Amino acid sequence: MVTCYLKYIIDSHKIPEFELYAKRWIPIVNRMGGTHHGYFLPHEGASNVAYALFSFPSLADYEDYRNRMANDPECQDVFEMEARNRSIISYERSFMRPVLD
Repeated sequence: MVTCYLKYIIDSHKIPEFELYAKRWIPIVNRMGGTHHGYFLPHEGASNVAYALFSFPSLADYEDYRNRMANDPECQDVFEMEARNRSIISYERSFMRPVLD
């Protein structure tokens, strides 16, 4: 299993717009073979940092998801919505593997 860890820098005045973006991605990732662990929005501390975590069985499965996103109408709709809202300033993407007992 591989977990994608996303750190977002967001516009702190557009948290509701980012939350809508987040709520739309969770079912998409799950529908496309991943397991979404949620988005985490600012509460205390930095007001412009958010996180997301989701997993796929393998990096190859994640890459397949990324390829399918390009032709998925729902994914394209969310990308277009964010292009209008501009709630995301930047993001970092890292991949991690769990250590399980």
